[in-house]
Amino acid sequence: MHSLWLENQTLSLRDIPRPNKPGEALIRVRLAGICGTDLELVRGYYPFTGIPGHEFVGEVVSVLDSDDSNRRKSRRLESSDSSSWIGKRVVGEINAVCGECEQCRNGRPTHCEKRTVLGIINRDGVHAEYTSLPLANLHLVPDSVPDEAAVFTEPLAAALEIQEQVHIQPTDRVLLIGAGRLGQLIAQTLALTGCDLRVVARHPLQQNLLTQRGIKPITEDEVQPRRWDVVVEATGSPSGFDLARRALRPRGILVLKSTYHGEITVALSPFVVDEITIVGSRCGPFAPALRLLEKKEVDPTALIAKRFPLASALEAYETAKQPGMLKVLLAP
Repeated sequence: MHSLWLENQTLSLRDIPRPNKPGEALIRVRLAGICGTDLELVRGYYPFTGIPGHEFVGEVVSVLDSDDSNRRKSRRLESSDSSSWIGKRVVGEINAVCGECEQCRNGRPTHCEKRTVLGIINRDGVHAEYTSLPLANLHLVPDSVPDEAAVFTEPLAAALEIQEQVHIQPTDRVLLIGAGRLGQLIAQTLALTGCDLRVVARHPLQQNLLTQRGIKPITEDEVQPRRWDVVVEATGSPSGFDLARRALRPRGILVLKSTYHGEITVALSPFVVDEITIVGSRCGPFAPALRLLEKKEVDPTALIAKRFPLASALEAYETAKQPGMLKVLLAP
């Protein structure tokens, strides 16, 4: 199959065998997104070698019988549980877990000690013609949700994770720093809470998209210090982190929604004195994300900037790196 390959921080196009893992679904990728994590992997955020990419919508082609591990021969299963997936449109949670370690047993599967992560840790991703995931990771896409919306399920779920971790009330003053690919989705989901929301957005396109959704963009200079109940930092930059700290009121909540490349220097005493709560936030729930898409309560399709065939994946990545660029899609 045709695929994009990342090795030693270098991308190339390769032809490799299709995935063939016992007990997993073989999925034909219909549409895939390029996100900030993919770009950070190229920069060396994590020493990943393989096919990058974890945002996708696809169609189940076959399932490999877990009892057929010796022959590793792919076939369509007769059991209703697995064969019913064939031909279905799906999205997939990115953490493939063991189900047996202490984290899994205690209800923290996204922190599984043996997990592989689609296109990030020890598992090939979706910037290819086909990908593979356990059936337990898959979610059916409602018929009314087009591929162009379904491909946003994973980042939309990540945006919703904030509300799984922090109870945001309509009376809360909430500041979101960053209005890029993920920030736009966070803004739309936070707006549903009815909170007093402002979003720091640098680029005119980002500002216009927020305004169209009835969300007020502001500049960094307009951020009032020590005013905000909750601040979500979604830039992954030292300057964004510093702005977030200055914006929080005493006993406020800081949500870190982006990873940081390298190390940053932080003065911790102000966090102690002001009794700030810091919340790291990663993957989120797919089921409510799909419901929001089905009900059209969020609209991610306006974030699509460009679409490339898989054969032009190198150009697509270069495009995605441009400042202010929103979602770039790959269509294998």
